[in-house]
Amino acid sequence: MSITSTNPATGQQLKTFSALSNEILQIKILEADRAFQKYRQTTWAQRSAWLHRAAELLRDEQQSLAWAKLMTLEMGKPIEQAIAEVQKCASVCEYYADHGAEFLAPEKCSTDASESWLEYQPLGAILAVMPWNFPFWQVFRFAAPTLMAGNVALLKHASNVPQCAITIEEIFLKAGFPPGVFQTLLISAPQVELVISAPQVKAATLTGSEPAGISLAQAAGKVLKKTVLELGGSDPFIVTTSADLDEAVAVAVKARMLNNGQSCIAAKRFIVVESIAAAFTSKFVQAFSQLQIGDPLDKQTNVGPLATLAGCAEIDRQVQASITGGAECLIGGKKWSELPGYFYEPTILKNIPPTCATYRDEFFGPVALLFTVSDLDEAIALANDSPFGLGASAWTQDAAEQQRLIRELESGAVFINGMVKSDPRLPFGGIKRSGYGRELGRPGILEFVNIKTIWVK
Repeated sequence: MSITSTNPATGQQLKTFSALSNEILQIKILEADRAFQKYRQTTWAQRSAWLHRAAELLRDEQQSLAWAKLMTLEMGKPIEQAIAEVQKCASVCEYYADHGAEFLAPEKCSTDASESWLEYQPLGAILAVMPWNFPFWQVFRFAAPTLMAGNVALLKHASNVPQCAITIEEIFLKAGFPPGVFQTLLISAPQVELVISAPQVKAATLTGSEPAGISLAQAAGKVLKKTVLELGGSDPFIVTTSADLDEAVAVAVKARMLNNGQSCIAAKRFIVVESIAAAFTSKFVQAFSQLQIGDPLDKQTNVGPLATLAGCAEIDRQVQASITGGAECLIGGKKWSELPGYFYEPTILKNIPPTCATYRDEFFGPVALLFTVSDLDEAIALANDSPFGLGASAWTQDAAEQQRLIRELESGAVFINGMVKSDPRLPFGGIKRSGYGRELGRPGILEFVNIKTIWVK
């Protein structure tokens, strides 16, 4: 099988790689296990130094720009966003380098023993199955805590970003991490089960679609191995009467269009109280009309291509099905053909009926779904009427409304008067069909360690 890198802005192939054979794959798994036996003995200070060195490499201006361009070429991310993504990867390396030892320090417990405490010990090789939409960030937010904890990492990246995957392994090697501690595996999706079933691999994490998450969880369940899953999202963005309307609109556009609309935690359903709906809608449509579509390497571009031809076709299918099902298209609603790549016009669909087949879909592209509700009760009910529960953003200056939203919204995170985003300092993850487990913060580094109880008398 071949793994091909294609520029979505042009449709042209960039580079093709051969997938690893099962025999070579087994050798790499054994190499990871051998590396773990030595790496687990390294000190927190040594691991911290290597992570700091990785951050230095990521912050190097010339290198950072080269890696950002690679992301843009492989999956179409606007170049300014790609540069910011590289810098965010540096921040997560620094965060765990600075706080990992504190997070993993033994904890004393008071019991009937002479001494009792908790130890946090590494498990071994951890498999990461990662998506294309944030090809550096998704990997580094897994790798930084995993390596700081003393585990080793095996990366199965999305098949359309192989050059990013290879580059990330090179960064860790340049930072000083021993060979075998972080390895990129250029393999096909069916080979993932071979990796997770290997006795040397102790757990797995996946960010991606529901079907991919289900497949990995089933494979891991057969061999009783832990998984952490971050899957899809259809995040609500609620705007009430007390909101700062101009700020809410500005952030709403950014929250929907980030990464060309291809983000699990993008605001996707905009739920606006009726008394301000007309004003919000007018400003929202106007802001969409001013977005610049085009070459993602041009710093003036706001919206680049979708990452794949299939993704572009799927978003168009969903839009057309929604319109046929009764939704009103306020702007956009079709492919953008001024360039030859996989472009789609920024689109706003108003009031998709609950009877429409796409009502509970995740729209993974530059499409906003706008709903009008009578009051906060209806807003919360609509927000929760989704199989997903990743994040939620709500805009209100009313303290009582804020407390209701924090308490009643069914999601892994609630952001009041701000855009949902990941932050190394805060746990990140969802509920319902958005997955389980947490990345980032202290909970993120504890997902793949043995929390060992020690009792001495």
